[in-house]
Amino acid sequence: MLDLILATPAEICSDLGSRLREQRLAQALTQTDLALRAGVSAGTVKNLEGKGQSSLESLIRIVVALGLTNQLQTLFTLQTDSIAALARAEKAKRQRAPRRNPA
Repeated sequence: MLDLILATPAEICSDLGSRLREQRLAQALTQTDLALRAGVSAGTVKNLEGKGQSSLESLIRIVVALGLTNQLQTLFTLQTDSIAALARAEKAKRQRAPRRNPA
């Protein structure tokens, strides 16, 4: 498995595509079967697995079709290492964006 911390975006995409391929094969699904379940084209599945390329929505559709939705839970969750960091994060949540001046 690729160490994502040191990887380029292209390497991460390729690795995630490979991981999804492994999941599909473990479930004994063809690319066409997965595409039908996910509501995407077989080409979309092929591009995701081979090149790591797809839209975010297609990726999510495929993840859902593979039953991996629970693995999305921890993506992009706020990481806090201290009480001070937690307080800053809480304050940031409550702030509003600056108003735009009407032109």
